[in-house]
Amino acid sequence: MTRPPSSAARARPVVALDGPAGVGKSTTARALAERLGFVLVDTGALYRGVALAARERGVPWSDAAALGALAGALDLRFEPASAGREGGRAGEPRLLIDGRDRSDEIRTQEVAQGASEVSAHPPVRDALLGLQRRLGAAGGVVLEGRDIGTVVFPDAEVKVFLTASNEERARRRVDDLRARGQAADYDTVLARITARDAADAGRAVAPLRPADDAVVLDSTRLGFEEVLARIEGLVHAAMG
Repeated sequence: MTRPPSSAARARPVVALDGPAGVGKSTTARALAERLGFVLVDTGALYRGVALAARERGVPWSDAAALGALAGALDLRFEPASAGREGGRAGEPRLLIDGRDRSDEIRTQEVAQGASEVSAHPPVRDALLGLQRRLGAAGGVVLEGRDIGTVVFPDAEVKVFLTASNEERARRRVDDLRARGQAADYDTVLARITARDAADAGRAVAPLRPADDAVVLDSTRLGFEEVLARIEGLVHAAMG
């Protein structure tokens, strides 16, 4: 397994933003990176990309060995949204799979479920771990996911575990899906969020949990700007 990078050589911090599905990590990470002038790495998009590619190639989401081989063979890259491509939201990096922009296709509820399933397999996590660490090794980066502070960058200078009630997260996810032009039913989304929480927290490899030294931020009753300001304050404090 790839060894964790050392923070000693980083001029700017790594920000690890973890949390469960539907809590608003992507939106928060995107805005935070923009304000700080940091690079944004959406690690969840990488797992979604593997799930999408597996579905298209007929690889079952339960086949750990085949999924690991597929993840290692895929060319997964992020491209800034401003680089001549339309679609998505402002500032949201586009995920390219083997040179093709698949950013919109990975945002369906089906692929989100697939990402939860494929991410439970050690061969997949091993295949993507080195990539995630390379993307953030130099610092000045915001990485969002579910195990950034515990596994990918255990030495991150800023670790935040963002959470909210299941009901609030379901409401946010429904709003997000509808904003993307996708149909979404609140009760169905709530059930999927609850099931995914159980799967992510109970998996044997890199279970969803706050790092011991993470700041746990419950955003249920906080506005977006307040959440962003609190995290931004932590980053500025880390930068001295």
